[in-house]
Amino acid sequence: MFNYNLMNKVLIVDASESDRRLMSGLLVKSGYEPIAVETMEAAKDEVAKLPPGAVIVAAMKFVRGTAQELINWQKTEGYGFPVVAIVDNLNPLDIADVMKDGGAVNIIQRPAMDKQLVETVGRYARPGRTMLLLPDELIPRQSEAFAVIERAIRNIAATDVNAVIFGECGSGKEQIAKEIYRLSSRSQKPCTVIEAGGAALVGNHDPANLRSEVLNRMEGYFKKADGGTIIIKNVQLLTFEKQSVLLHILENEHPNVRVICTADPELRRMVSEKTFRPNLFYILRQIDITVPPLREVTEDIVPLSDYFLTHFAHSKGQHRKKLDASAVKALKLHPWPGNVRELKDTVLYAAFHSKTDVISAADLNFSQSEPDADDSLVLRKPQKDKEKIIEAYRRSGSWTGAAKLLGISERALIEQRKKHCIGKKGEPEV
Repeated sequence: MFNYNLMNKVLIVDASESDRRLMSGLLVKSGYEPIAVETMEAAKDEVAKLPPGAVIVAAMKFVRGTAQELINWQKTEGYGFPVVAIVDNLNPLDIADVMKDGGAVNIIQRPAMDKQLVETVGRYARPGRTMLLLPDELIPRQSEAFAVIERAIRNIAATDVNAVIFGECGSGKEQIAKEIYRLSSRSQKPCTVIEAGGAALVGNHDPANLRSEVLNRMEGYFKKADGGTIIIKNVQLLTFEKQSVLLHILENEHPNVRVICTADPELRRMVSEKTFRPNLFYILRQIDITVPPLREVTEDIVPLSDYFLTHFAHSKGQHRKKLDASAVKALKLHPWPGNVRELKDTVLYAAFHSKTDVISAADLNFSQSEPDADDSLVLRKPQKDKEKIIEAYRRSGSWTGAAKLLGISERALIEQRKKHCIGKKGEPEV
């Protein structure tokens, strides 16, 4: 499921139970997550657990403490959460002292809490984690390419073969692997997910038992998943030692475990270059699925975006925002090196910051930190390059847009056009 962490936390420190309840209710209705305490000790404990972007609302005096003491303690401990003070009938000079020397960023008059609280807190709350994590389940898509993948998932799930899911970073490979597990007869048994390049498989040789820690750990994963499934993420990151251990287990111990791997496209090159053991590769890849990059299935961009916007709106208790024509065009022209994950982050960032219910191209903030395009880079499948270039021009309406859609520089695209005899208007030349 989605991991929502969109609501800002607000710590309320007040001796009055009824006022704590009133303030909590007002904040919940406005999408905040309040935490209400009455003592200095409890306040300190909660401050230590607050996430970035939180706000503290503290009475001038509460049980065994004051707002001033809480502010001073924050400074001593290195915390910098803004403190809004609740004041009772202070004159303007006293209020100035509270904000200047007392260190409060603002004040709320207790009699006017229902009118001032939400607006005042909103001035200082900052978004913490504003993005949704990709869900484990498959996200609905419209492209024929993904319909083929869904059929392959069902076919593979009905068998007991090992599989490799190929695709670029962020394309949703793990969700596909988990869907195969869920639809399989092994779904009643455990599913263990291992990151091939992660610390969980790091180990040292122990001369005392003549076994490496990698072997011990990997055998432990297979025993835990007995009868079920192991998903190895980014299998291309396995070191040669880990490859040897995995091969040994699969060939000699014959565990009752289905192995599903996710891999970047480079794995195929690694096999041909012998940096990934071919015998292990063919045991793992008894069948495979290739997930196309998002730039090749732009018809999926709008339904994916709508899906993210719907869940975002649900988490915020708001109406779903919509993409206008300019936003749709900009999204379809972007090359999406980060694929679905990048699309999700881009769309939700726009939804969070857009001032209206309509998201336009001006609201989109595409990453500017991607690796520079390689001018010498040709498209990945030479036999299909020509049709891809023509299709990119057709979709974008310009060669500048086509270069962006293909993820290469304009100069590299000019060379590709010459190589494949493509005219100025995208027509094949004789």
